[in-house]
Amino acid sequence: MRAWSAFAAVVLMLLTVTPASAQSMRQGVAAFNRQDYQRASRIFIPQAERGNPIAQTYLGFLFENGRGVPQNYTEAAMWYRRAAEQGDSLAQYSLGLLYDRGQGVPRDVVEASKWLNLSVAAAPPRTRQARQLIRDAVTSKMSRGEIAQARLRALEWAPIREH
Repeated sequence: MRAWSAFAAVVLMLLTVTPASAQSMRQGVAAFNRQDYQRASRIFIPQAERGNPIAQTYLGFLFENGRGVPQNYTEAAMWYRRAAEQGDSLAQYSLGLLYDRGQGVPRDVVEASKWLNLSVAAAPPRTRQARQLIRDAVTSKMSRGEIAQARLRALEWAPIREH
């Protein structure tokens, strides 16, 4: 969970956010770190709905693991996707894992590999190797054609900011 906190802190500094929004996110992260997941979810939901990719990623984690909200893989995938489409590396990684397992989304190794490839490319140095191992494990289950298709999808992908 420390990795989530550190990641959120770095990205928050890079995002252009209002002081009130940044304060709210700090409160949400603090609640998350205290394992007060219900409070964290109440803080993250409005931020996520307004398009904040960090809040969306945290919310995806909460839904995936049933922390502070009922466990719901479909909701988790939806929040991860919204953040992943904006370029959030952790959301891309988490969404790739959901595609690999078929949780909340149809099982699709090509889509899993696409998101895992994007995640590795944008991963902070301290997490890159671990993500590469997972990506490579998924790739080992794929045909050459599927690998090529996943790489093409990753190359064609471009982030889309929510407004």
